[in-house]
Amino acid sequence: MTRTRATRVKKVPLWRWRHNPLRRSSDRVEAWIVLAAWFVALVGGLLAGVAADAGMADSLAARRASVHTVSAVLTGNAPKSATVTTAGGSGDTVWAKVRWSAADGSTHTGMARVATNSTAGTSVKVWVDTRNRLVTSPPTALEARLQSALAGVLVAFGTGGAAAGCACLARLRLDRRRMRAWEAEWKRVGPQWRKKMNG
Repeated sequence: MTRTRATRVKKVPLWRWRHNPLRRSSDRVEAWIVLAAWFVALVGGLLAGVAADAGMADSLAARRASVHTVSAVLTGNAPKSATVTTAGGSGDTVWAKVRWSAADGSTHTGMARVATNSTAGTSVKVWVDTRNRLVTSPPTALEARLQSALAGVLVAFGTGGAAAGCACLARLRLDRRRMRAWEAEWKRVGPQWRKKMNG
Protein backbone atom coordinates (compact mmCIF):
# COMPACT_ATOMS: atom_id res chain seq x y z
CA MET A 1 0.00 0.00 0.00
CA THR A 2 1.50 3.27 -1.09
CA ARG A 3 1.05 6.39 0.92
CA THR A 4 0.16 9.56 -0.86
CA ARG A 5 1.60 12.78 0.36
CA ALA A 6 -0.79 15.61 1.00
CA THR A 7 -0.10 18.50 -1.28
CA ARG A 8 -0.21 21.94 0.18
CA VAL A 9 -2.34 24.44 -1.71
CA LYS A 10 -0.60 27.77 -1.78
CA LYS A 11 -2.90 30.76 -1.66
CA VAL A 12 -2.05 33.57 -4.02
CA PRO A 13 -3.10 36.74 -2.23
CA LEU A 14 -4.01 39.94 -3.97
CA TRP A 15 -0.67 41.49 -3.12
CA ARG A 16 -1.77 45.07 -3.45
CA TRP A 17 -4.42 44.61 -0.74
CA ARG A 18 -2.65 42.16 1.56
CA HIS A 19 -1.29 43.23 4.93
CA ASN A 20 2.27 44.38 4.37
CA PRO A 21 4.24 46.90 6.43
CA LEU A 22 5.96 48.12 3.24
CA ARG A 23 2.68 48.85 1.47
CA ARG A 24 2.29 52.53 0.69
CA SER A 25 -0.88 54.48 0.06
CA SER A 26 0.24 54.83 -3.57
CA ASP A 27 0.13 51.02 -3.86
CA ARG A 28 -3.52 51.05 -2.85
CA VAL A 29 -4.23 53.88 -5.31
CA GLU A 30 -2.50 51.93 -8.07
CA ALA A 31 -4.53 48.82 -7.21
CA TRP A 32 -7.78 50.76 -7.51
CA ILE A 33 -6.62 52.29 -10.81
CA VAL A 34 -5.91 48.83 -12.22
CA LEU A 35 -9.22 47.44 -10.94
CA ALA A 36 -11.19 50.38 -12.37
CA ALA A 37 -9.38 50.10 -15.70
CA TRP A 38 -10.21 46.40 -15.99
CA PHE A 39 -13.83 47.05 -15.06
CA VAL A 40 -14.24 49.86 -17.61
CA ALA A 41 -12.35 47.90 -20.27
CA LEU A 42 -14.47 44.78 -19.85
CA VAL A 43 -17.90 45.99 -18.79
CA GLY A 44 -17.76 49.43 -20.42
CA GLY A 45 -16.31 47.97 -23.61
CA LEU A 46 -19.04 45.35 -23.75
CA LEU A 47 -21.83 47.88 -23.17
CA ALA A 48 -20.37 50.36 -25.67
CA GLY A 49 -19.97 47.61 -28.27
CA VAL A 50 -23.56 46.41 -27.83
CA ALA A 51 -24.84 50.00 -28.05
CA ALA A 52 -22.79 50.68 -31.20
CA ASP A 53 -24.00 47.44 -32.77
CA ALA A 54 -27.65 48.28 -32.04
CA GLY A 55 -27.28 51.88 -33.24
CA MET A 56 -25.60 50.85 -36.49
CA ALA A 57 -28.19 48.12 -37.10
CA ASP A 58 -31.03 50.62 -36.57
CA SER A 59 -29.37 53.15 -38.88
CA LEU A 60 -28.87 50.62 -41.67
CA ALA A 61 -32.42 49.28 -41.23
CA ALA A 62 -33.79 52.84 -41.50
CA ARG A 63 -31.74 53.38 -44.65
CA ARG A 64 -33.07 50.16 -46.19
CA ALA A 65 -36.61 51.20 -45.27
CA SER A 66 -36.23 54.65 -46.86
CA VAL A 67 -35.25 53.40 -50.33
CA HIS A 68 -36.92 51.11 -52.83
CA THR A 69 -36.38 49.79 -56.32
CA VAL A 70 -38.20 51.02 -59.40
CA SER A 71 -38.13 49.82 -62.98
CA ALA A 72 -36.34 52.21 -65.32
CA VAL A 73 -35.40 52.15 -69.00
CA LEU A 74 -32.23 53.27 -70.73
CA THR A 75 -32.74 56.41 -72.79
CA GLY A 76 -29.76 55.57 -75.01
CA ASN A 77 -27.25 52.81 -75.72
CA ALA A 78 -24.81 52.18 -72.88
CA PRO A 79 -21.09 52.53 -73.61
CA LYS A 80 -19.26 49.35 -74.60
CA SER A 81 -16.65 49.88 -71.87
CA ALA A 82 -16.06 52.19 -68.94
CA THR A 83 -14.07 55.26 -69.97
CA VAL A 84 -13.39 56.28 -66.37
CA THR A 85 -13.09 53.93 -63.41
CA THR A 86 -14.89 55.31 -60.37
CA ALA A 87 -15.33 54.15 -56.82
CA GLY A 88 -18.32 51.88 -56.41
CA GLY A 89 -18.30 50.75 -60.03
CA SER A 90 -17.31 47.36 -61.29
CA GLY A 91 -15.66 46.41 -64.56
CA ASP A 92 -18.85 45.01 -66.14
CA THR A 93 -21.06 48.07 -65.52
CA VAL A 94 -21.01 51.60 -66.90
CA TRP A 95 -22.85 54.85 -66.24
CA ALA A 96 -25.84 55.46 -68.48
CA LYS A 97 -28.88 57.73 -68.49
CA VAL A 98 -32.12 56.10 -67.36
CA ARG A 99 -35.74 57.24 -67.07
CA TRP A 100 -38.38 56.06 -64.62
CA SER A 101 -41.84 56.98 -63.45
CA ALA A 102 -42.60 57.71 -59.81
CA ALA A 103 -45.68 56.47 -57.96
CA ASP A 104 -47.39 59.85 -58.57
CA GLY A 105 -46.87 59.48 -62.34
CA SER A 106 -44.07 62.04 -62.67
CA THR A 107 -41.13 61.13 -64.91
CA HIS A 108 -37.54 61.35 -63.68
CA THR A 109 -34.15 60.84 -65.28
CA GLY A 110 -30.68 60.25 -63.91
CA MET A 111 -27.42 58.38 -64.31
CA ALA A 112 -27.24 54.80 -63.06
CA ARG A 113 -24.86 51.87 -63.33
CA VAL A 114 -25.98 49.43 -66.04
CA ALA A 115 -24.43 46.47 -67.82
CA THR A 116 -22.06 47.28 -70.68
CA ASN A 117 -23.49 47.08 -74.22
CA SER A 118 -27.07 47.57 -72.96
CA THR A 119 -29.30 49.04 -75.66
CA ALA A 120 -31.80 51.87 -75.47
CA GLY A 121 -35.11 50.75 -74.03
CA THR A 122 -33.54 48.01 -71.87
CA SER A 123 -35.33 47.70 -68.54
CA VAL A 124 -33.15 48.02 -65.42
CA LYS A 125 -33.83 48.16 -61.69
CA VAL A 126 -32.63 51.29 -59.88
CA TRP A 127 -32.82 52.38 -56.24
CA VAL A 128 -34.57 55.64 -55.36
CA ASP A 129 -35.30 57.41 -52.09
CA THR A 130 -38.57 58.94 -50.89
CA ARG A 131 -37.90 62.06 -53.02
CA ASN A 132 -37.39 59.92 -56.15
CA ARG A 133 -33.65 60.62 -56.29
CA LEU A 134 -31.30 57.89 -57.47
CA VAL A 135 -29.29 56.36 -54.62
CA THR A 136 -26.85 53.50 -54.28
CA SER A 137 -28.26 50.15 -53.30
CA PRO A 138 -28.47 49.68 -49.53
CA PRO A 139 -26.59 46.81 -47.89
CA THR A 140 -28.39 43.51 -47.71
CA ALA A 141 -29.58 42.23 -44.33
CA LEU A 142 -26.47 40.03 -44.05
CA GLU A 143 -24.12 42.88 -45.03
CA ALA A 144 -25.87 45.21 -42.57
CA ARG A 145 -25.53 42.63 -39.80
CA LEU A 146 -21.84 42.21 -40.57
CA GLN A 147 -21.24 45.98 -40.64
CA SER A 148 -23.06 46.58 -37.36
CA ALA A 149 -21.24 43.68 -35.65
CA LEU A 150 -17.90 45.01 -36.89
CA ALA A 151 -18.76 48.49 -35.62
CA GLY A 152 -19.67 47.01 -32.22
CA VAL A 153 -16.37 45.10 -32.02
CA LEU A 154 -14.34 48.17 -32.99
CA VAL A 155 -16.11 50.37 -30.43
CA ALA A 156 -15.67 47.71 -27.73
CA PHE A 157 -11.94 47.43 -28.42
CA GLY A 158 -11.65 51.21 -28.65
CA THR A 159 -13.32 51.64 -25.27
CA GLY A 160 -11.08 48.98 -23.72
CA GLY A 161 -8.01 50.56 -25.27
CA ALA A 162 -8.99 54.01 -24.03
CA ALA A 163 -9.47 52.65 -20.50
CA ALA A 164 -6.10 50.88 -20.61
CA GLY A 165 -4.43 54.02 -21.96
CA CYS A 166 -5.91 56.19 -19.22
CA ALA A 167 -4.81 53.67 -16.60
CA CYS A 168 -1.26 53.65 -18.01
CA LEU A 169 -1.13 57.45 -17.91
CA ALA A 170 -2.43 57.49 -14.32
CA ARG A 171 0.12 54.85 -13.26
CA LEU A 172 2.89 56.78 -15.02
CA ARG A 173 2.01 59.92 -13.05
CA LEU A 174 1.87 57.84 -9.88
CA ASP A 175 5.32 56.38 -10.61
CA ARG A 176 6.74 59.85 -11.19
CA ARG A 177 5.27 60.96 -7.87
CA ARG A 178 6.86 57.94 -6.16
CA MET A 179 10.23 58.73 -7.76
CA ARG A 180 10.06 62.32 -6.45
CA ALA A 181 9.16 61.02 -2.98
CA TRP A 182 12.01 58.49 -3.06
CA GLU A 183 14.43 61.19 -4.21
CA ALA A 184 13.38 63.50 -1.37
CA GLU A 185 13.67 60.62 1.11
CA TRP A 186 17.13 59.72 -0.18
CA LYS A 187 18.29 63.33 0.18
CA ARG A 188 17.26 63.14 3.81
CA VAL A 189 18.51 59.62 4.63
CA GLY A 190 21.43 59.25 2.21
CA PRO A 191 23.99 61.40 4.05
CA GLN A 192 23.26 59.68 7.39
CA TRP A 193 23.55 56.24 5.77
CA ARG A 194 26.84 57.14 4.06
CA LYS A 195 28.21 58.46 7.37
CA LYS A 196 27.39 55.13 9.06
CA MET A 197 28.93 53.16 6.21
CA ASN A 198 32.15 55.19 6.20
CA GLY A 199 32.43 55.14 9.98
